[in-house]
Amino acid sequence: MDSIFRGDLTSARGRALAWIDALFIDHAIFRLVWTNFAVVAPGRLYRCNHPTPRRLARLMRRYGLRTLINLRGKTTSGADALSRSAATRLGLDFVDMSLESRGAPQRDRILRLHAIYRDLRAPALLHCKSGADRAGLAAGLFVLFEGGTARDALRQLSWRFGHIRQAKTGILDAFFLHYQREGEGRKPFLDWVREDYDEAALRRNFHANGLASFINDWVLAHE
Repeated sequence: MDSIFRGDLTSARGRALAWIDALFIDHAIFRLVWTNFAVVAPGRLYRCNHPTPRRLARLMRRYGLRTLINLRGKTTSGADALSRSAATRLGLDFVDMSLESRGAPQRDRILRLHAIYRDLRAPALLHCKSGADRAGLAAGLFVLFEGGTARDALRQLSWRFGHIRQAKTGILDAFFLHYQREGEGRKPFLDWVREDYDEAALRRNFHANGLASFINDWVLAHE
């Protein structure tokens, strides 16, 4: 179902539509009690599913957040509008960094995310919709940017976060494993991404399980 929100947060009716859209069309009703929150690097980076304004305020007070990274990209949804409004009200820097959950990670987006991490005001909180796949990719990339191993990065993509590696989203695991096989120990991660990473080959060689993809896409409704 398409968004019913029409971009107006200035009126009571507009805010009500934003909340209805967020809760029932974007499934934020589940995120009222399920946060999927985790620490990536203490004092520097945290991850979660799409936070409600109240939860964002609580997290800011507890962890001293200064930046919010939106991995969903700019949309017309009520959830998007409410989090942008909350970030402005709380004085947080708001960064749009759209990632894919079912496609081979794109070289230019990996390099852009590295630049974002390098220049942001920390601590930062990153989120996608469910906090399972794109948040896992972004967190895993941070681990590699900081000198961690592919094995460390893969821990950010796990059942604990609702990530299903047998589904189409398993191409994210395949990306980290690709670096582990082809570059780790021989070339720094960013150099490998710039010089050797083959997106087309990764897409061509990855095959998802149909049942797992159905569960992930339609039962769990992950983006």
